[in-house]
Amino acid sequence: MAKVKGVSDEFLESIPAQSLVVGIDEVGRGPLVGNVVAGAVLIQHGSELPGVTDSKKLTDAKRRALVNVIKEQSIGWGIGKASPQEIDELNILQASLLAMRRAYEQLAAMVVGSAEMALIDGNQTLPLDIPCYAVIKGDARVTAIGAASILAKVERDDEMVALDQQYPDYGFAQHKGYPTKTHFAALEKYGPIDAHRRSFGPVRRMVEAVCS
Repeated sequence: MAKVKGVSDEFLESIPAQSLVVGIDEVGRGPLVGNVVAGAVLIQHGSELPGVTDSKKLTDAKRRALVNVIKEQSIGWGIGKASPQEIDELNILQASLLAMRRAYEQLAAMVVGSAEMALIDGNQTLPLDIPCYAVIKGDARVTAIGAASILAKVERDDEMVALDQQYPDYGFAQHKGYPTKTHFAALEKYGPIDAHRRSFGPVRRMVEAVCS
């Protein structure tokens, strides 16, 4: 999808109270390893989930405490993922959009016909069966998007902890797959695993060096 400008605060304020709005967000574009993960959360517009905001502004403990609140108090929620192989095949932007669409589809299957519109974090929209709008920095501006970002972040972090247990030499539980010095050092010493994104420069160069 093409980039769009993103809706204004005035637009968000004009959405009728109690409208059933889906917030959608993704996490994991930047890491060198693992899935890109998206969340979708359906709530009534204007309702509050205390403590919910951009997941990056919260501690791990606070995010985890909010997960059950979000799941219990929302009308419905979904998680979608795109694999490292899909990221390599499609590119990270298209894979992120695919994960977001899958999150919405899981939610829609749970609460058929309930949602009235979707608000997506960022400057892209999706071809959904309901009106869809992009919201720049939406995870901090829209409760439903912030809730989606929290679900996605905790899900992906748990995947990195599981991957760390399988490959303890890489430090995935600490750096969550991001391109840190520790991660680079492990790549240099041990090489990439199947879950690494081979289209990403540091991993691609490592693979090329091994094959040359």
